[in-house]
Amino acid sequence: MKVMKLGRPTEERLAIMRNQATDLLWKGKIETTLARAKSLKSYVEKLLTLAINSYEDVITVQKEKVDKKGTKTTVEVMNDGPKKLAARRKIIAKTYSVKEERKPGEKKADYLLRIDNIKNPLLEKIFNVYAPKYAERAKELGQKGGYTRIVRTGLRKGDNAEMAIIELI
Repeated sequence: MKVMKLGRPTEERLAIMRNQATDLLWKGKIETTLARAKSLKSYVEKLLTLAINSYEDVITVQKEKVDKKGTKTTVEVMNDGPKKLAARRKIIAKTYSVKEERKPGEKKADYLLRIDNIKNPLLEKIFNVYAPKYAERAKELGQKGGYTRIVRTGLRKGDNAEMAIIELI
C-alpha cells in the first residue's frame, strides 16, 4: 500500500497524523486539507478497529483493601485482558494525551470528582464510547470499517488548497 507523503519528512508527517488523529477522536470532527483528510482516514480507522476488536477483553479480579482502621474488605476490580492492554498501548503510541476540560459552570470539586480515576481521557472515550457504538453498528449492518466521512468544503483562500471536513459517523 502506498503511503501519502504530504510533502513532509517522515517524522513531521507522523506528528501531523498523530496530532490530527488525537483531535478527531477527541472532538469528533475537524477541518483540514483534502490530502491530509484522506491520509488521516486510514490512520484513524485502524485505531478504531483495534479498539473494537479488543474492548470486551476484561478480567475481573478480587483484591483485599485495608482502610485506615485496619479492616479488610474484598473489592472486585476490572483489569484489562492481554488483548485490550496491547491495543491500549498501541493507541497510546499513535495518539497524544488529552487533558479533560472543565465544563462551563462546573465547580472545581465536581470536576475533580469526575476525572478522579481517569488517567487518559481519550483512551476512555475510545474504549467506552466509540468501540461499543461501532461494534453494535457492525452487528446491525454486517459491515466493518467506514467509521469516518470526508466532506469537501471548497478551496482555501490564500493557497487555493482543497479543504475538507473529516468526521466520525
